[in-house]
Amino acid sequence: MYAVIKTGGKQYRVAAGEKIKVEQIAADVGQEIVIDQVLAVGNGAELKVGTPLVSGATVKATVVAHGRGEKVRIFKMRRRKHYQKRQGHRQNFTELQIAAISA
Repeated sequence: MYAVIKTGGKQYRVAAGEKIKVEQIAADVGQEIVIDQVLAVGNGAELKVGTPLVSGATVKATVVAHGRGEKVRIFKMRRRKHYQKRQGHRQNFTELQIAAISA
């Protein structure tokens, strides 16, 4: 059984037992959270798609860790104008262990 969930403005296809990295969630490590924004639930060839959410469907997950992603380097330059700008960014993330999907 799998589900398509929405968190942090992005969509993820998850199944029970998987670990995923999502945008940072304000929760402690070890805390169990319930994601109720489920867009679709599938079981084999059967697929239930919500409009926009599947009513009554939830995904239970446990917070495994918080961290920061790889550095993204930003370089801006205007030719012949003596302008260069260097910048970096590391996005915060939360790692989740998917425990159960209930439809």
